[in-house]
Amino acid sequence: MGPRAACCYGKCMTAIDVARSSSQSAAEGRAITILGATGSIGASTLDLIKRAPHRYRVESISARRNAAALGKIAREVGARHAVVADHAAYSELKEALSGTRIEAASGEDALVEAAQRPADWVMAAISGSVGLKPTLAAIERGATVALANKECLVCAGGLFMRRAASTGATVLPVDSEHNAVFQALAAGNRADVRRAILTASGGPFRTWSKEAIKAATPEQALRHPNWVMGPKVTIDSATLMNKGLEIIEAHHLFSLSSDEIDVLVHPQSVVHGLVEFRDGSVVAQLGSPDMRIPIAHCLAWPRRIDGPAARLDLAALHELTFEAPDLDRFPALALARRALETGGAAPTVLNAADEVAVGEFIAGRIGFPAIAALVEATLARAGAQGLLAEPAGIDAALSVDHIARSLARDILPEIAVKAS
Repeated sequence: MGPRAACCYGKCMTAIDVARSSSQSAAEGRAITILGATGSIGASTLDLIKRAPHRYRVESISARRNAAALGKIAREVGARHAVVADHAAYSELKEALSGTRIEAASGEDALVEAAQRPADWVMAAISGSVGLKPTLAAIERGATVALANKECLVCAGGLFMRRAASTGATVLPVDSEHNAVFQALAAGNRADVRRAILTASGGPFRTWSKEAIKAATPEQALRHPNWVMGPKVTIDSATLMNKGLEIIEAHHLFSLSSDEIDVLVHPQSVVHGLVEFRDGSVVAQLGSPDMRIPIAHCLAWPRRIDGPAARLDLAALHELTFEAPDLDRFPALALARRALETGGAAPTVLNAADEVAVGEFIAGRIGFPAIAALVEATLARAGAQGLLAEPAGIDAALSVDHIARSLARDILPEIAVKAS
């Protein structure tokens, strides 16, 4: 088993054995930090914490710039430290925390400091590349990191997982699909795994024709049938790029090759992930489409806690259906797999170009088909310019990310015309 697998799958099995023999009481409280406390993942994490305040002590929380909301959260949960990434929001945060002993800070260095503070468990839910350095800081001190930031694994997955193996950090996947695979892997030995299967809802355009999809509007793309998510991941769900990024993440989390990771479209969003073993057994994790389920699994791991999510009633569902993804109507999925197989910085370029493309689509400046077209053209341009070597570190990965965004914006006018 390679070092990447040892951080997640292999270490999971070891820690479970340790936990079973441990006499530590859950009542002692677990110190936690939430990086990205005002987003949807942060809100779900806080909901779980508030339901069992005796189990958890909040060390630090952060937000990008919503100082008022962050200050309110800090007071409610008794956090010791609060950080806004935007320096311009610092005064508002100080005001929101006036009269308390809660420390306030701002800026990227303060985010790293938040990750370095003495918390046993860190929720890494900062979206975008700004989350890379603080998440790595938590890994460097050997913390248990609940990973909800895709960029860490898509842009620098090899680096993150090698450092986790080296420092003894534990990386727990928060995404419902990866968390499902993580749980299913516990049914057997890593050497006996044949493949992992990630499920996709299919998004709002699952049954649309190719011609209809070409005319899709941002408003239509943002109407996800099952999940309530931020705009970027919701659009990625509509293009199936989110599933492509999850293939890349699964490669790093579980040390699986591209041909050991499959995708099935499952519109009910009840089966979140499956693992097939060499004897033909297939183990699946099922649950209501509620992010509090995988978060609760990570929050209490290696134990389990009571969760507030709706209990699954299979009889009421009547049926669960599955279908292969249509790569003709949703080419982004194939682009992501190709980036994984190319290796090096290709996934970093893919992610950066996708962020630019999604932003332009939401703003109404390009059509839906132009999202995948811009990503493909940016990857081709980056390859032609020799920019796909694997980044040696976080700064190098961020540099590639910056260059890829510039390339995407340079190519944008041409793509907008071609895809119109």
